[in-house]
Amino acid sequence: MAESYFMKEVTELKKAVQEASRVRDYTDEEITQLIDQKIAERIEWARVNNTDIYWFYQNMSFKDKNTLKYTVTESVEGLGILGKIIMDPDITEVMINGYDRIFVEKAGKLMRMDEHFESPEDLVRIVQRFVSSMDRTVDASNPIVDARLEDGSRVHVVFPPVALDGATVTIRRFSKTPMTVEKLLDYKSITPEVADFLEKVVRSRHNVFVCGGTGSGKTTFLNAISNFIPPWERVITIEDSAELQIKGIPNLVRMETKKANSKEATEITIRDLIKASLRMRPDRIVVGEVRGEEALDMLQAMNTGHDGSLSTGHANSVEGMLSRLETMVLTGSADLPLEAIRQQIGEAVDYIIHLSRLRDFSRKCMEITEVVGYKNGKIELNPIYKFEEDETSTVKKVSGRLHRTENRIINQDKFILAGIYDYLEDKDGARR
Repeated sequence: MAESYFMKEVTELKKAVQEASRVRDYTDEEITQLIDQKIAERIEWARVNNTDIYWFYQNMSFKDKNTLKYTVTESVEGLGILGKIIMDPDITEVMINGYDRIFVEKAGKLMRMDEHFESPEDLVRIVQRFVSSMDRTVDASNPIVDARLEDGSRVHVVFPPVALDGATVTIRRFSKTPMTVEKLLDYKSITPEVADFLEKVVRSRHNVFVCGGTGSGKTTFLNAISNFIPPWERVITIEDSAELQIKGIPNLVRMETKKANSKEATEITIRDLIKASLRMRPDRIVVGEVRGEEALDMLQAMNTGHDGSLSTGHANSVEGMLSRLETMVLTGSADLPLEAIRQQIGEAVDYIIHLSRLRDFSRKCMEITEVVGYKNGKIELNPIYKFEEDETSTVKKVSGRLHRTENRIINQDKFILAGIYDYLEDKDGARR
């Protein structure tokens, strides 16, 4: 579809509909009929005058025609371009930087849309309507709002005067079908051997952190490996915005933080929810993302009998994740000695999985490392799998796979308690 023609027609049709007498008193059905009438009139006008617009309509697919009608309808009484974007299931990320700069992510690639809102005022009106549908309010006195759509998509809005170039909207969308390990294999993010290893790690109740940069797929990966949790366990999930889609666990409790607003002054943080979860007899605690002082509570939970806990964190390497954990603990307990913090991390965390979004926009698991423990003032690491590019890898296309290192798995107690003896070694040092 020619985007320039599409936007021109949306504007012209919206104007024609709004100029109709009594349009504000029309029912939804009457507005739909009016739009159909205006489209028919527009096509006839274009035919008589032999304009390019007639060619545009003649070459429209059935889907394009429905999209045009939907966009005009939303422009008149709904969300306009924003409604059209949300309607597109292939869009996974939306970034609106003012009325005339809209970026979307499709199939892992970021692109700028030719379409835009009519004016800064039009964007403000539509975003306020959008936010109010989620029982939130955004304006100059309350310029930053976090919300969640019914499908679980995360919404973040920043209004002027904080946003200097106009209202800014960021929407992170999630697939309606949960991520599975089978899909990770299809995407070549991991290998069958690694999938088998991760299943045994989760089943044997190791504590795992998944780390990576923004957009590397941390939550997606956590969701996939969470499906290895045995169905008879009681699982508590804790998130800022509910994104995890854990299936097959009947005894599942999902909790979400709550921001303070004009109606309610009480704020419920991840730290509050972790403390509350400890009184709910959990077999496992799954925290969507640890990003602040709650890291200490998470580590203490892991160290006090809540093995098998899973979480994610922002970091560009395994070592970076350890440094981030240290920093996060210090934000809430500045008087705690660094040695004590490192000892807690070394005793609590069993494995760190590092993910990355590569130069060809693919998301891959780059490293799986065993956290051996704390010794001689530092946390000892033992890389088990590392990603290596092969000879067919190019600048535009990354090719490679995770390879097993020569390092043996040092801490095997949890594997053995779970009846998994795959990683024991013979007396001569050979892996069984």
